[in-house]
Amino acid sequence: MEHEYEKWSKQQLIDKIKELEKSEDSPSTLQTTQNNETQKTKEQNVSQKKKKPKQFDFSKHPKRFIALKFAYLGWNYNGLNFQNEPTPLPTVEEEILKAMATAKLVLEADPAACNFSRCGRTDKGVSAMNQVISLDVRSNLSAEDQLSIENDKKEIPYVTILNSLLPTDIRITAICLRPPTGFDARFSCKYRHYKYLFKKDDDLDLKLMQEAANKYEGVHDFRNFCKIDGSKQITNYFREVYSANIIHLKDDYYVFDLKGSAFLWHQVRCMVAVLFLVGQKLEKPTLVDDLMNVEKYPSRPNYMMAHDLPLVLYDCIFPEMEWIVESNTKKLTREYAKMNGLALDYQVKAHMVEMMEGFFIKQKLKPIEGVGSINAGDGVGRAFKNYVPVLERQFGATFEEVNERHRQKKKRRLEEDAESK
Repeated sequence: MEHEYEKWSKQQLIDKIKELEKSEDSPSTLQTTQNNETQKTKEQNVSQKKKKPKQFDFSKHPKRFIALKFAYLGWNYNGLNFQNEPTPLPTVEEEILKAMATAKLVLEADPAACNFSRCGRTDKGVSAMNQVISLDVRSNLSAEDQLSIENDKKEIPYVTILNSLLPTDIRITAICLRPPTGFDARFSCKYRHYKYLFKKDDDLDLKLMQEAANKYEGVHDFRNFCKIDGSKQITNYFREVYSANIIHLKDDYYVFDLKGSAFLWHQVRCMVAVLFLVGQKLEKPTLVDDLMNVEKYPSRPNYMMAHDLPLVLYDCIFPEMEWIVESNTKKLTREYAKMNGLALDYQVKAHMVEMMEGFFIKQKLKPIEGVGSINAGDGVGRAFKNYVPVLERQFGATFEEVNERHRQKKKRRLEEDAESK
């Protein structure tokens, strides 16, 4: 029954307070308080006795310089290169370096901390089948023991460890424990081999595409087939293309097969975009000649690049090296199972999309007169009502102008920083 304290007299309230005070000071209450304090003291002592986790001391372990071959599917990643700033998706190098740091193979997940070099940069969405990096990692062997192939079995199983930590769509495929003297994943590469996958639509003329592709072969100035990056301050846009061919893959699928010494930023996707325009008969093969005539056209006209998803860095060719691949049957069986699961996942999804397409589109759509679409390799394209030839479009800035703008911007930033200090 609740007490109506507001109706009590002053003396009644004082008596009640005294009664409560006596109750709090009773032996049982005091004992409980003392027990709680004792338990708290014990917990603090135990916490203080707990040792901090021991830091891994890299200085007590030898290092060795290695090269790794790896493959990845690029659509889940924000490109290959490690970025110091946050990105919407992780990068492939970020995943690899994080796995290495977790396995205590490198001090930290930072290319600057491990003598890191990559063969070729790939952009967001682009895949690779035979990419190569080189770097310093922790070793089980002394520098002298690392020289002998007989000691390889005693070395850390780098490939197995990394594949156990990496996502299934990034796989380490081979390792070179003794790269040649002076090896660098970027500068030691003899040439790069790209493939661009596309489906032959009714409006693509493959013969015209091959005629245009032939014009890419040889040494040319490709400034009008790339994106100019002022931060790189590039002034030489000459690159050598060894071969450029349209090759049948299977069913209605073909690839633009391209081999060259090195490539500029977005160069392959720009080359493919022009081939699609030629294949659709929106442009003539001679457009390639015109865009290579940098005296007449010193900057790139405004045209859309081909989509990133179908592009793959298929191979990177190096001088003869001791590449070691996994030979343990048990480990290979696990790897095959992972890849089979990944492949089945995408195959089932592809069939689901086909079923959905069948319910959504009940009849073949007829083309609308006067309306077309530029093939971009993504199945969607870019619609147009009146096609404007490439050479009649607006031209961008020359690389000299882009470089100068970047220099001036950098100069202003440095001056502002100096004034703020």
